[in-house]
Amino acid sequence: MRNIKQILKDIIISWDATPLPIIKERDTDLLKIFDKNIKKIIAVIGFRRVGKTFTLLDFAKKYGKENCIYINFEDERLPQRTETLTEFIEVLKELKGNKPLILLLDEIQEIDNWSTWARRINETTNYHLILSGSSSKLSSKEIPTELRGHSISLQIFPLSFKEFLRFKQVEAQNIPQSNLLNHLREYLFSGGFPEVVLSDEGLKPLIISEYYNTFVTRDIIERYKLRNPEALKDLLGLILNSRSYTYSKLANTLKSLGHKIGKGTVLKYMKWLESSFFLESLDVFSKNIKTRIQTPKKNYIVDNYFSYRLSNSKSENIGHLMEQLVFNELLRKKTKDPILEISYFKNVLHEEVDFVISSNKAPKEIIQVTYALKEFEINEREIKALIKAKEALNCQDLKIITWEFDGTISKNGHLIRCIPLVKWLLE
Repeated sequence: MRNIKQILKDIIISWDATPLPIIKERDTDLLKIFDKNIKKIIAVIGFRRVGKTFTLLDFAKKYGKENCIYINFEDERLPQRTETLTEFIEVLKELKGNKPLILLLDEIQEIDNWSTWARRINETTNYHLILSGSSSKLSSKEIPTELRGHSISLQIFPLSFKEFLRFKQVEAQNIPQSNLLNHLREYLFSGGFPEVVLSDEGLKPLIISEYYNTFVTRDIIERYKLRNPEALKDLLGLILNSRSYTYSKLANTLKSLGHKIGKGTVLKYMKWLESSFFLESLDVFSKNIKTRIQTPKKNYIVDNYFSYRLSNSKSENIGHLMEQLVFNELLRKKTKDPILEISYFKNVLHEEVDFVISSNKAPKEIIQVTYALKEFEINEREIKALIKAKEALNCQDLKIITWEFDGTISKNGHLIRCIPLVKWLLE
């Protein structure tokens, strides 16, 4: 078996000799947040295949490939041991001398003691580190103690609708509204994974299935050494076919399917799904902690194509897919504005509103999402719930995101702005 040093040399020499692939422009630009005069580790995080690696390669293209070294620690040739990291630096010095370099390190969290190594390299060498991974171990919420204050996190998502149009080489202002809505419908059902967007129609289901199976196997079952994978797969089936959940209800349903599983285990599984960026959970808006904990959470999946392809629903359920698009767009905004909070509204009469947007705990905007082409198609129940939320939260900004209706509804002195989804996404 070849030694690690020789494998690392081959990887670095191959990097130097191989031209970068064609890289399509994304809204995220690492060059804008990188400062060579400040020794901060940058962690690029997000679900598998959302474009993290291409974000690193885009940085190398703009900063100068000769000033960067890229390595993926999921390379099957590399042992996932701390010694691999140590020998990587030795090989770099042998090949590159003392040249200051930007080290672009993919999936480094797979290696033991990676965070201790990263801090030492950051503090004692002239290398800058940009890390990437599909685990929230690299996020600002879960970053190991030794890296707190020494790193910043940047989350990458599937393509936004603006990016989707850019990948399709479509300029929104130059095409008829009907064509724009056709593109929105494709985005609604097929999602925003870059490879899926660029692939032929017949390949899309095969690609999304491969993404899903790889995520389940590598990011959950293998990463956490799961002994009961069938319970996890059934849990995922429940999540993909439900709008809300409580841990107790999920546990009881899994027990009825024959799994010996408790609420604590379900909670652990759900945290793993969130840590892998597959799932985001939304709490009800309440200043009472007990109420937030006891009220069912709403769940949203990282990309609409998972929901559309993998749920058991026989209908298209456009309203739910619209709601999920809106949530994921709000989540993108939240990563740029840390004081932004997203929740939903529900009162004792079970009147519900999809989203409450708060800043510093104060509600600033209330949003309902509905599939409506005309004003008369908007359900009276949804308007009533918005007004109840306004009165309960003392928030004046009411919106209904529709499919096509654009206008204002006046109801008993309350004004509600209705805005088409395509217009809201392109604002």
